[in-house]
Amino acid sequence: MSGRVPAAPRVLSIAGTDPTGGAGVQADLKSIAANGGYGMSVVTALVAQNTQGVRSVHRPPESFLREQLDAVGDDVEVDAVKVGMLADAGLVRTVHRWLLEHRPPVVVVDPVMVATSGDRLLDADAVAALVDLVRDVADLVTPNVPELAVLAGSDDATDWDGVLTQARAVAADLGVRVLAKGGHLDDGPDGRTVRNALVGPGGEVEEVVSPRVDTPHTHGTGCSLSSAVATLRASSGDWPTAAREATRWLHESVAAGATLRVGRGRGPVSHFAGLWARGGVVTAQSPTEVTDGWWAATADVRAAIDELDLVVALGDGTLDRARFDAYVGQDALYLLDFARALAAASHLAPSPAEQAFWAGAAQDAVATELALHGGFLPPADLFAATPGAALTAYTDHLLAAVGRGSYPVLVAALLPCFWVYTDVGRRLAPRASDDHPYAAWLRTYGDEGFAEVTAEAIRIVGETAAAATAPERERMWQAFAASTRHEHDFFARAGCDAGDSSVRPGPVA
Repeated sequence: MSGRVPAAPRVLSIAGTDPTGGAGVQADLKSIAANGGYGMSVVTALVAQNTQGVRSVHRPPESFLREQLDAVGDDVEVDAVKVGMLADAGLVRTVHRWLLEHRPPVVVVDPVMVATSGDRLLDADAVAALVDLVRDVADLVTPNVPELAVLAGSDDATDWDGVLTQARAVAADLGVRVLAKGGHLDDGPDGRTVRNALVGPGGEVEEVVSPRVDTPHTHGTGCSLSSAVATLRASSGDWPTAAREATRWLHESVAAGATLRVGRGRGPVSHFAGLWARGGVVTAQSPTEVTDGWWAATADVRAAIDELDLVVALGDGTLDRARFDAYVGQDALYLLDFARALAAASHLAPSPAEQAFWAGAAQDAVATELALHGGFLPPADLFAATPGAALTAYTDHLLAAVGRGSYPVLVAALLPCFWVYTDVGRRLAPRASDDHPYAAWLRTYGDEGFAEVTAEAIRIVGETAAAATAPERERMWQAFAASTRHEHDFFARAGCDAGDSSVRPGPVA
């Protein structure tokens, strides 16, 4: 097999069961999932076992094993197969025939032949049948030290050099790669490391070294490693990469095994320890869930905006013109810094589409919206106002977000200026009769085009937040909430800050 298969390679485990979940197909499925694959299973034996040992084994008829295999093969394109426990020669031959017929791109065999106690699990006929299977269809075999000795027809190796000698012999004899495992040995460098080695049919050796974990919780490590290698080989297209990454993953999982507190014997490894630590188990919010949640959480502030004197009088057309002009003067100054912040968002944006969106919004803020402001104020007065406290606080907040250089936080801070104005405009625009003194203002912010721009801003910010880490998403929320409060304060104070002593600001949320 060359190249890569699509994400989530489809990996079939052919093995026995473990009711306690630490070995067999249960461990295989966890390993496959933990390493990015989609796991499937065909059961070769129902095993009554736990962390303390095996009690009994029930073998399904060969015909039923074949039916399971065909049920998968007739329906699913399999990217890799891991073969584990095959309890007798008949079962081995059934699996062998199916593999010959289907020829999966990757076949990894974990030759379950010798129990941890040292007892032989397969008779001579079954061992011979398994050797034939490995020779004919396997790409990789993953024996422990006693199993390697059986394949080599020798006594157990007692040191790493002996393991490598046997692995080279088996690889050459069977024409297969061997993942030799040194976990049973105590002769790693300084006694603190475990050595595995990928040995090719030509005698080439690539060692993989990992720290030794002092733990009794190693139940199912052989199953887990072999299925991880099969999965990673299918996704990476490279055996050394698969061996290295599977070994790193298994080390992490073994180290966390004690935290599971499963069983009274040799407990299982924690297959998902790394995923739980790095990704958590809480389902991520969708972009819409994030932005809808933010919007709902600011409902009290937005309701208070609707009750402000300026907003109410603007809607019904009774707003004093001097107060409106003072508000427009403050808003014109705001738009200058708002456009600067939009331009910074364009500069920081991770995609051309987002760069174009924020750049276009900056241009609209300067060209379109300031043109609207200029329709109410003469050019000499457009930027002549003294910045009020509410304006200064708001623009300082936006420019601080620019200075921090965080694109997610910046766009979250910018969003309320779109969303709140669209929300207010949607309610006020229907009142814009031909004789309404501020009809042009109301229609601009109630315009469908402005609503579409706002919807795009919401989408971009929502997707950015959904993809962010939890701490970064919290910072985004804080920036959004602060901007929403600044929107309220700006509506409440703009005219007052400009010197109109008759202004009575509404309640501050």
